[in-house]
Amino acid sequence: MGPTPLTPQSGQLFGYPLREHLKLNHPLIQLADLIDWDRITAVCIQGFTSPRGRPATSPRLIAGLLYLQHAFDLSNEDVVWGWVENPYWQVFIGETYLQTEAPIDPSSLTRWRQRLGEAGLEELLAATIAAGQRSGALRQSSLKNVIVDTTVMPKAVAHPTDSRLLERSREHLVKAASDCGIQLRQNYNREAPRLALQVGRYAHARQFKRMNKALRTLRSRVGRVWRDIDRQKDAVTGLARAKLEDLLARTQRILAQRTKDKNKLYALHAPEVECISKGKARTPYEFGVKVSITTTLKEGFVLGARSMPGNPYDGHTLPEALEQAAILADASIHTAIVDKGYRGVEVPDIRILRSGQRRGMTKGLKAMIKRRSAIEPTIGHMKSEGKLDRNWLKGALGDALHAILCGAGHNIRLLLRRLRLFYALILALLFGWGGEQQCLAR
Repeated sequence: MGPTPLTPQSGQLFGYPLREHLKLNHPLIQLADLIDWDRITAVCIQGFTSPRGRPATSPRLIAGLLYLQHAFDLSNEDVVWGWVENPYWQVFIGETYLQTEAPIDPSSLTRWRQRLGEAGLEELLAATIAAGQRSGALRQSSLKNVIVDTTVMPKAVAHPTDSRLLERSREHLVKAASDCGIQLRQNYNREAPRLALQVGRYAHARQFKRMNKALRTLRSRVGRVWRDIDRQKDAVTGLARAKLEDLLARTQRILAQRTKDKNKLYALHAPEVECISKGKARTPYEFGVKVSITTTLKEGFVLGARSMPGNPYDGHTLPEALEQAAILADASIHTAIVDKGYRGVEVPDIRILRSGQRRGMTKGLKAMIKRRSAIEPTIGHMKSEGKLDRNWLKGALGDALHAILCGAGHNIRLLLRRLRLFYALILALLFGWGGEQQCLAR
């Protein structure tokens, strides 16, 4: 059954009408009037074709919660309970009367993200771009010139040391054997944690011979547990057998990999995690996935955000990034400004300007290339104020969904900032600069 429209709850005859008691010039209320919620609802309804079951939650409620979550860097629980406490958030999502109970369970946001998929969340990003055009913060001519750059979106995993990976593998193997009824000769519940701790102490003391000896002992203990379960796995059937074989395959990769190997497994629960080096002095290696960000040249609006699994060369990501930006912005891109990492790539019908390029440069083109560095603070704000600095969503699909929502959250923050400045300008014109200072002091 399709989603139901957001309507006032029953028993609200003597309810508290929100818009009659709140400031209608608040940035969130003005932003709610700029977003095309009907377009979002039409996209969400396509994912609900079942004629049976309870009607789904209102698409505007879910979209609004996702916007607020990524605009203010909140968890699922924080955004749901913040909605209960903040009446302006309720008006933004479309409520007419004050609500005092949580509208959904926080876990529903996880299921809705998976249900909407990458295409559905791209519509949420496109809605923020259209809202920027309606507000005047984004001009149609600005969509022709874009800046493209890549960054790393770290995954929520612990630092992948060999001793940690081996100990986590042993713990999961012992637990899986217990769930499947497999009797182990020895589980090493006392010896293995002590060895993992000793490896870290030897490494800190720079006693590498002792460290390697303890690591070899730990690897042999984990290998014994792995072989013991592998000999008895034929007795397990059904779904438990598939899960057990997957765990055995991942543990075998951890047992076999060495320091200089490629395509290593850096997290037992997240095999999609990659080790990416960006040449930073503070963080020489980051563990996550590469993300391509596309912004406008002047305003810094995010037109596209796409995860690029496999750690590809930056130049190979450019056609996909420009294609996504052109579709979401519903405009043709004429010029893309990139850094030196995009050498050697050409996109049909699009002019590529690179940092350090000198041939055929005019004063205007030089100014555009100099403006390329404006995307760096944009990425910094997406990591410090948004959720791009740590991805908690599962799998490669979670990487793609998280990147898109981070772009939408950044656009929401830009729109709210513009609406606040516009409101302050109105106060200055009405009361004068001295009156504005008094109003702000109050």
